[in-house]
Amino acid sequence: MVTKPVIVGRSSSHFTRVARIFAAELNVDCDFRVVQNLMASDPSDYGGNPALKMPTLLTSQGAWFGALPICRELARQSSLRPRIVWPEDLDTPLLSNAQELTLQAMATGVALTLGKVSGVPEENAHRIKMQQSLLGTMAWLDMHVAELSRALPVDRDFSFLEVTLFCAVTHFEFRAVVAISSYPALKAFAESFSVRPSASATNYRFDP
Repeated sequence: MVTKPVIVGRSSSHFTRVARIFAAELNVDCDFRVVQNLMASDPSDYGGNPALKMPTLLTSQGAWFGALPICRELARQSSLRPRIVWPEDLDTPLLSNAQELTLQAMATGVALTLGKVSGVPEENAHRIKMQQSLLGTMAWLDMHVAELSRALPVDRDFSFLEVTLFCAVTHFEFRAVVAISSYPALKAFAESFSVRPSASATNYRFDP
């Protein structure tokens, strides 16, 4: 029986960091359980997720799989009622595309990192395409990131888009997936968001 919500993931995971930032922003007290082995094939190692992905949120109701469902559940559990902008609120091509590309970039970054760790050759055609996809996405986001803040509702406290974009950009720098210095607008955005207590409390690190 879970008496307090438990986030299952890793401190080096950008999807996990999204959930942890939401928990901090919403003042929901959660325990944190580390996924010890990323090559594990037992769902129990991932909080019961049959897809062998993270994060998972364990609650008295059951398990919630994936960053977005977890963030929604944390919002329901919170006694706070901040103005959160969710993906379904993004009703312009600019905002909707930014969210889609951010999530695609996060998934591509994971695939590239795991491919490197597992020894996929640099000349592998699929790896080359993924790298090109990520670089193209980063260039688009860098070109448009300044517009995003102006296009989002001014009365928001925070948005799922901003949290995921921050976690993506800082993760690519942390794991040396791409050189963030090549994207000055994204770098400036990340530096601005990093002053939030929720960001400083969830810095990336490698779990023992």
